[in-house]
This record gives sequence, C-alpha cells and structure tokens, in this order.
Amino acid sequence: MLAMVFENPGEPLRARQRAIPEPGPGQVLLRVLACGVCRTDLHLVDGDLPWPGHPVIPGHEIVGEVERAGPGVSGFSPGDRVGVPWLASTCGTCQRCRSGRENLCAQARFTGYQRDGGFAEQTLADARFTFPFPGQLDPVAAAPLLCAGFIGYRAWRMAGEARRLGIYGFGAAGHLVAQLARHAGQEVYAFTRPGDDPAARFALSLGATWAGPSDRPAPEPLDAAIVFAPVGALIPAALRAVGPGGVVVCGGIHMSGLPAFPYSLLWEERVLRSVANLTRADGEALLALSTRIPLRCTVTPWPLAEANQALAALRSGRLTGAAVLVPP
Repeated sequence: MLAMVFENPGEPLRARQRAIPEPGPGQVLLRVLACGVCRTDLHLVDGDLPWPGHPVIPGHEIVGEVERAGPGVSGFSPGDRVGVPWLASTCGTCQRCRSGRENLCAQARFTGYQRDGGFAEQTLADARFTFPFPGQLDPVAAAPLLCAGFIGYRAWRMAGEARRLGIYGFGAAGHLVAQLARHAGQEVYAFTRPGDDPAARFALSLGATWAGPSDRPAPEPLDAAIVFAPVGALIPAALRAVGPGGVVVCGGIHMSGLPAFPYSLLWEERVLRSVANLTRADGEALLALSTRIPLRCTVTPWPLAEANQALAALRSGRLTGAAVLVPP
C-alpha cells in the first residue's frame, strides 16, 4: 500500500510502499476512504510535539471501510463504514478511565502519533475506539468531524452556556464550533489572522455576529472564548475580551509560549482552562448532532500523494475550512 510516512522532524513526509497490515486481536483493517489533515499532524511534522520514537504514518481524522476484523471483534462486518479519531486506545482500568475521563489516561495512545494513522491506503484500528459512521455523511466532506469536530465539541461544552462566544482561529474546528453555537442560539464573534479578510467573510457566511482580526478588541464583552489558534499571545487577548466570570478554553494540543499578563485579567472569577484529547462519549454525541443540525464541513480535497502540499497550505493559512487527503 502507499503510505505517507513521518520519519524525521522538520522533514517532509516520505512516500513509501508498506505491506498491508494484518489485524490482530481486537483490531479491524480498514480501507481508507478519506483522512482529514489536522493541525496536530502539522505540529508532528514540524517537530513541535515530542518525537514518538519511530517513523509513523500520520492522520487521525479517518473515514474508512472495514475490510476484515481480527480475532475477538464483534459488531463490525466487511463493508461497514467507520470513523477513527485521535484517541487510539486507553488502559480502561485506571481511575480516570473509570470516571469518564479516558482522555486523560496515562496509558492513552494516539492515532497517527504512537500508532500508524490514515495517511495511507489501509490502516489498522482498535475496534473499541472505532465509530460506526452515519451512512448519509460523505466521507471526504465529513472526515474533519473525527478531530476538528470532536475536539471542537469538547471545547464548546467546556465553554459553558455563553450567550456571546468568541472563537480565536477560524479553521477546521472553528467553523464547526460556529455552527454548533449558532444552532444553540449563541452569538459568535470570530477572531481571525490579521489581514485574513477571506476568513472573516467565511465566518460571517456561517452566521457570525461579528468577524475581525485578533489584534482588535471584541465589540461586546464576551461570556466565553475558545482559542484554537496555537498562539500564546491570544490568551491575554481572550481574557481581556471576556467579562467577569468568563471562561477561556484552549482547544489545541500545542501552543507557543504565553506572555506574562497582569493578574487583573484573571481576576473577577475568570477561568482559563485547556481541553485535552477526547472521549468516546464526545465522539458519539458529536456524530449524533452532526446529522441533526446538520454540520457542514468546508473541505479542500488533496490526493494522498500530495500530503506535503496539504500540510504546507495549512501551515501558511491558505485554507478555508479543512484539507482532506483522498487515497487513489
């Protein structure tokens, strides 16, 4: 099979011919139909995340079709359409797993990081962490739901019942959260990269009340803000934007350093929190919502062999919505 492999930080992915893997106990072998390109993939390739210790196939927004199942797998049959997210496995026995916080399990392993992911024609997945995928969703158009959607949903829930919600960074996750918020009757204030007028227009087209550059203050005091852009300087800006009791949620796995800021920005019971990974419950809830709202993912398809070009487009900020790789 063709696979785009991460071998060294700071170097482009390498196109390699890999043997098709054989599913072991509890695993399913999937034919990849589409795989979204996430900013976490970019952080891996650029060396922002710790080296996983071995070459790996990135990609964790996978929509695939079951080809065959390994020993002990039930509930999946050849031809079933499924989704595979960032969370690849957990121990299932620790206190965090047993209390519904499997996203914080110390033994958690992640797709496209410790485990090979979906930048390939086939991939393996743990059947316990594989989601039946709604048949009415197009694989290419809906692939970003598997991370941008899941993590966005978790960040949105953590922001609480905000009447005015700010979104810093209007990419794959931001444009999906905007739709969740508008469906819930919230006002959306979109903060985009300075000078990125297309992103601001995109946000307004999705029902945002206001859209403008992130170096401008919010036109109204916000109740909550979610920061998806990996820019530490946006944290003080978001804290300034929310009123007393407001919540600022950091929705990314990596962020540049946070500048010093006065305690007055945090005072008056403002809350600053991060969101890490996802739980299977998050995924189930978001997939159910996605067909009821319905959520519309704006995507740009790329051939699998052009994964490096897709990553470059994401790095430069040239994308509207999300990039999705499509195997031949």
